[in-house]
Amino acid sequence: MSESKLYRYTAFSDRADGGNPAGVWVGDVLPPVREMQRIAAEVGFSETAFMAPRNGEVRDVRYFSPEAEVSFCGHATIASGVLLGMQDGIGDYRLQTQVGEVLVNVRQEGERFVASLTSVEPRHEQPSATLLDAALAALNWSRSELDPSLPPAKAYAGAWHLIIAVKERSRLQTLDYAFDELKTLMLEHELTTLQLIWQESSSVFHARNPFPVGGVVEDPATGAAAAALGGYLRNAGYLTAPGTLHIHQGVDMGRPSEITVSIPEKGGIVVSGTAVSLDG
Repeated sequence: MSESKLYRYTAFSDRADGGNPAGVWVGDVLPPVREMQRIAAEVGFSETAFMAPRNGEVRDVRYFSPEAEVSFCGHATIASGVLLGMQDGIGDYRLQTQVGEVLVNVRQEGERFVASLTSVEPRHEQPSATLLDAALAALNWSRSELDPSLPPAKAYAGAWHLIIAVKERSRLQTLDYAFDELKTLMLEHELTTLQLIWQESSSVFHARNPFPVGGVVEDPATGAAAAALGGYLRNAGYLTAPGTLHIHQGVDMGRPSEITVSIPEKGGIVVSGTAVSLDG
């Protein structure tokens, strides 16, 4: 019988009461899908990563929310990277995910470990008017509240997200949406989260991320969406690469998180953060 252990971390924060909690299951062989789904539901965090060795430095990783498998998850990858760094040492790790290989670099800064993932190649497209209007209706938002300098987009860096930028920070402070309506819409369009953002400056963003398709009202930190946003901004010409973004998320729900996004001139987007154990 193979040995396994489940760890609990919170990513994109150096405090246990901040960031986005994730389960990290480590074993010799990945369990059957039904078992992974059962464990993820029992853990109850927005995602649990399941990790097992493939060969050499390559590890197989799959991600499950309490309700369904997710193609890629940034915060659970950061948590997994920090765990690998603490157990196996700093350096590079290759994770084979459902969307392709993701390189994770782990370094140590003082007493804390920082993990940086490099996403798969990002891409984006304009959402249909039908999708945007339905999403705004579920959010109880209007088009007049949107930021005209940053048009809505469907963006991908391992999972699809609908990016909607607003003019005012105050619009993000109250998030009261129609859960079932938004979940149905997102499943129809294969969206993982909504990336609701306000741009404070050229390099600082504030975000909130509804995640009803995972059975979660809101994500306190969403690394995959951060990568998708970075790719959209670069590829659509809204920033000059190379560049760095700082995304503040989770503040309005009492779990402050900070995500650092490094955007190279081409290729995958680099998302960095630390993580701390919740197991004591």
